[in-house]
Amino acid sequence: MPEAAMSLMPIPGHIDPVPVPRAITPREDGRVDLVGLSRAQIKAELGTAGLDEKQAKLRAKQLFHWLYHRGETDFEKMTDLAKPMRGWLAERFIVGRPDVVEAQVSSDGTRKWLLRSDDGQDYEMVFIPDADRGTLCVSSQVGCTLNCRFCHTGTMRLVRNLTPGEIVGQVMLARDALGEWPRGTMAGFGEVDEDEDDAPRYTTDGRLLTNIVLMGMGEPLYNFDNVRDALKVVMDGDGLALSKRRITLSTSGVVPMMARAGDEIGVNLAVSLHAVTKDVRDEIVPLNRKYGLEALLQACADYPGANNARRITFEYVMLKDMNDSDEDARELVRLLRQYKLPAKVNLIPFNPWPGAPYECSTPERIRRFSDIVFEAGISAPVRTPRGRDIMAACGQLKSASEKKSRAELDRMVEAKQAALG
Repeated sequence: MPEAAMSLMPIPGHIDPVPVPRAITPREDGRVDLVGLSRAQIKAELGTAGLDEKQAKLRAKQLFHWLYHRGETDFEKMTDLAKPMRGWLAERFIVGRPDVVEAQVSSDGTRKWLLRSDDGQDYEMVFIPDADRGTLCVSSQVGCTLNCRFCHTGTMRLVRNLTPGEIVGQVMLARDALGEWPRGTMAGFGEVDEDEDDAPRYTTDGRLLTNIVLMGMGEPLYNFDNVRDALKVVMDGDGLALSKRRITLSTSGVVPMMARAGDEIGVNLAVSLHAVTKDVRDEIVPLNRKYGLEALLQACADYPGANNARRITFEYVMLKDMNDSDEDARELVRLLRQYKLPAKVNLIPFNPWPGAPYECSTPERIRRFSDIVFEAGISAPVRTPRGRDIMAACGQLKSASEKKSRAELDRMVEAKQAALG
């Protein structure tokens, strides 16, 4: 297989990470999808397509604005481009979105989308509306390699990493669905005043996408390069312009990548802790056998930018008779104090799924656990379960994708090529 057709996919192994090549399937029509590309990458693609340096730089700046600030997908509507240029672009490029297989809305307003990639892989994203914010839960992989026992996604095998375009595409699609792009119509309220060029399009409930959490399917730090590149596009002030303070990356504890995440991305950190003893965490978060509690907490203490204003969030799923005792709560407090961590603890009532091996702690037990941590001066709110009725709550995401063998993938590629003649 040619080197250009390969991509390195880091997954856990004896040496961390292990590079695993996979085929990159080009679009059948040969066009390049611009979504997920940085300004420099768009310029490079335009240069490869035949524009000179000066033209490529100018057009890249214009396209970046239309893609990420305006949310436009139709080159013909990019009005500051000459008509011949619009046609030239449409022949060579596309501004895509993930295909929506299914969209569900929970009784509490939570929305879940089942999405499908060009190569037929399924993944999910969730939007959680609150009174003061709207949070998009974004996936970074199809499936997951970590097999955390309380997590439905962990029962899937890892299929592949999502590309920067597929990660950014989730944010773009959510903004489409929420009517959030500048200029356009408010649903049911007629046209926005043409003088208000940057007036957002609001949905009737007035909620906007204000926060992003990398807490969907997959372990973001095992797809580090693609996640970093995607988030840099999302944070670019000339485009989607979401502040790094409104983005949280969640990891199960990939210790060697945590410092790089702080240095190269700089977003808020959340850690899936879930237990305070080696035996219990080894069982429910198997990655603990590779990177133990001490190494993980030291990496948290060393995380660049962590302070009392930007606390590290520790996610702690409440499992009946497993990790929810008074002793567990006191040990959690001791560990956070020992490592002098600026911390907030999110207590998450376990969200059941078919065949799950655990039960949720009782409300009284969760409340007692929370009180012990609070009394020690550490914030420990109990997260209200959202989207349980559509399997959109924390730990419930699982698409229908299954890992295909290399031979099966090769046969699929050959069949597509044969169909194209």
